[in-house]
Parts: sequence; C-alpha cells; structure tokens
Amino acid sequence: MGICISVAEEDDDKNVTVFEGKKKVQNESRRLFSVYSKPGCKGLNQDAASVYQGYGIEDGTFCGVFDGHGGNGHRVSKIISRGLPSLILDQKNVLEKIDAIENGYHNSTPKNHVDTMKEDSAANKFQKWREAIVSAFKVMEKDVKLHYNLDCSTSGTTAVVIIKQGEGLIIANLGDSRAVMGTISDEKLVATQLTTDLKPELPREAERIRRCNGCVYASKEEPEIQRVWMPNNGSSPGLAMSRSFGDFLLKDYGVIAIPEISYHPLTSSDQFIVLATDGVWDVLSNNEVASIVWSAESEEVAARAVVEAATAAWKDKFPSYMADDCTVNEKELPQ
Repeated sequence: MGICISVAEEDDDKNVTVFEGKKKVQNESRRLFSVYSKPGCKGLNQDAASVYQGYGIEDGTFCGVFDGHGGNGHRVSKIISRGLPSLILDQKNVLEKIDAIENGYHNSTPKNHVDTMKEDSAANKFQKWREAIVSAFKVMEKDVKLHYNLDCSTSGTTAVVIIKQGEGLIIANLGDSRAVMGTISDEKLVATQLTTDLKPELPREAERIRRCNGCVYASKEEPEIQRVWMPNNGSSPGLAMSRSFGDFLLKDYGVIAIPEISYHPLTSSDQFIVLATDGVWDVLSNNEVASIVWSAESEEVAARAVVEAATAAWKDKFPSYMADDCTVNEKELPQ
C-alpha cells in the first residue's frame, strides 16, 4: 500500500500539500490516499488540495480540496489549503485548554473528575471539533482579507474537508466542492453524498442572501446557473456559490464563510471517501465517480482515474465549453 501525490505534467506541484504529524503512523494501510490535480482550459489551475497524516491522533487524517475563482483564486486556494489544517488543530487545542482551566482540571485532578472528563470527552467530541472548525474558518477568512498585496474583492475559494478521528468523520463544507463516500451494501457499491452543494439556487441560501439585500438570478448568457449579484448592479460579480473564503465584495450581501459541519460514524462497510472540485461533479455523477474509484487498477491511481474520466466527459458533453480545473483527493478507509 502506498501514497500517490501527483499533478498533470503541465501543472504546478505546489497545488498539492502534504503534512506529516509529529507521531509516525505505524500502520501503513492507514496512510493510503490518492490526490490528482489537473488544469482545465482556462489558464492557471486554481484548485488546491492538502492531506495531513497523524492529524490530532496517530491514525487521524485531514483531507481537503479547495477550488479558487476570480483573478487571485489560485493564490487564495493555496493559502487556505496550507494554513487551514494546522489552524483547526490550534483552535481545538486552545478550546481544550480553556475548558480544562474553567473546570479546574489543569492541576491535580481527583479520580471522579477524571471520569467526568472522559464522559464529557465522549459526549462533546464532535462539538469541540465543530467549534474549532468554525473558529478556524473565521480566522482564515480574516487572514485572507488582511493578506499583503492580495485583492480578494472578487476572488475566493471553496473548501471541503474531512477529519478522520478514530471511527468517525467530521465533514466541513464551504461552497460547491463535494464529498462522497463509497460503501458496500448488499454486495453492491453505493455512493453517498456527505455534503450539500452550497449554491444560491438553494432556497435557504437564496433567502439569506436576499435578506442581506443581495440578488440571486441567472443571466441571459447562462440561464441555467443562478448567481449572486450586488443590488442594482447586474454586471458584477456573479458568484455561482453562496459560501466561500474571500469574495469580500459580497460579504455584506449574504455570502458567508461559515461552513456546514456534520459528523458521520464509520462502519466496516465504508470503503473510501472522494473529495473533488466541481470540475469533476459538473460532468460525472456520484455513482460514476464511486465506480471509477472502485474499479481503478490500484488505490494509488484512483484519483487520477477520476480526473481523466472527468476530462474526457467535458470534451464529450460540452465540446464548445472550456473544461474546468479538476482535483480529486481520495482517502481509503482501513478495514
């Protein structure tokens, strides 16, 4: 079992970042992931991906994909992909220290308090991760806004990340990248979407945007795509997602950087997780992607197989369109 980190030859390998935790992972099968990124036909590859092994605990893992857009989208996606994993851990450590101090556990702790801590840890584990993720996203958003010589008024990035801790997954999503799990049920492969594509066409997202005086509608040139516009300005910026890092021109009009966060308990039937940017999901269904991963020659090349299939699908389905960047981050689940 190995690790495949690869990008298209014409791409920049800086689109993919791999972190190693302080503790060496002993079980090699728990380390397997596959990442592949390929630019579309629009110039620079604005996608980025990151993997962090030994994340939080010895067999913990962080995986994420980030789809940049706008003139500086490639810079924003890289900043987020490199900074977010460590920042979430830092925020979680801070929250745990605050809890310990507030509950008087930072010094000598009676046995009954130790038992209480264990119970609280089991009951509040997901909530602590949720708080850490929301806090980290806020800090990351502020860092991007204050970043030297970086105009993000109409540039930004999506983010979809999974954090594996023991037998559970924490999933955080911002924008229209997607996480899908492949599971065996009744001896058949089933694709389960773990995230919702956060686009302005969703009623709850559109409602928030309109409450903030933003506008949601499709242009005559692209009648099939709902976008976010500034009030009384039908020419800008036309954002095709309702949540993102950056895009500060729209942050007063309902576009937010608060992720949707969920928890998914893992079972022995769960085989793999695929994170991908919308360049993949625009042309391949969840079931198609899961089938490609499942039938790949090896786990190490699964991500590349999906991207190559998406590239071919773009040419077949939309020959007159410029193909989008495609990035896949695939994580095998140890059995």
